[in-house]
Amino acid sequence: MAPNIRFAINRISAPRLSFPDYLAMCRRLGVSDIEIRNDLNGVEISNGTPAAQLRAAAAEAGITIRSINALYPFDVFDADLQQRALQLASYARDCGAQALVMCPLNSRDDTRTDSQRQQDLIHALKQLKPILDDHGITGLVEALGFEECALRRKSEAVTAIYAAAGERHFRLVHDTFHHHLAGEDIFFPELTGLVHISGVESTTLASTDMRDGHRVLVGSADRLGNIPQLKELLARGYQGLVSFEPFANDIMEAPDSETLLRNSMDYIRQQLAS
Repeated sequence: MAPNIRFAINRISAPRLSFPDYLAMCRRLGVSDIEIRNDLNGVEISNGTPAAQLRAAAAEAGITIRSINALYPFDVFDADLQQRALQLASYARDCGAQALVMCPLNSRDDTRTDSQRQQDLIHALKQLKPILDDHGITGLVEALGFEECALRRKSEAVTAIYAAAGERHFRLVHDTFHHHLAGEDIFFPELTGLVHISGVESTTLASTDMRDGHRVLVGSADRLGNIPQLKELLARGYQGLVSFEPFANDIMEAPDSETLLRNSMDYIRQQLAS
């Protein structure tokens, strides 16, 4: 019997669709949870769509908004970050989102030591706790596996969450792409609040050269080990959402997002059952 898997669809999977069409597609695919983003030009949230409008449309479609993606760089907490965190948290509350994805600084110009990065991370988590509390949402911490990223490994995020006494406020994002890049074969299913999936299929690309633009939907040519990662998480009790998050232009601009997503869903279910 195949493990029970609950798919979600990140807005980046189909940014060409209007929000109502996106919701209708999710319904046809049997998906009742979505992630919206603040980094897509011409798409809600960046196009100024009121939060209440999204809340009403999602409710009418029977869709839950799991998260807004993303607060960046959440680990460098200053007055600007605080203001943006407050704005995003307010929008999340008002549109009915349950959580806010939080991504760390990813810059080759970051000259802080590892110790300074960890202390800044703990400080940021402490400052974000009351903001999340006040707005009734969860913080989803996503380590990014790129070599230049300030927070590459989930184990470092877990250490910081406990150091900030934030285990009630924060959960991890397990991103299969970043898990592969980080080279850290450690799973935290009990602390994971969301799983992001995408695949990389290029046979010539070194792992160190993989970037967001290479991320497609999960299929038989995937090099990231999505299926083994999902099997591990599900076998160890993860029961949360598995959300499609491809960044490749071929996927974002595809004229038939629904067929591509359905094919990937079918493939994943088949592989998990085998």
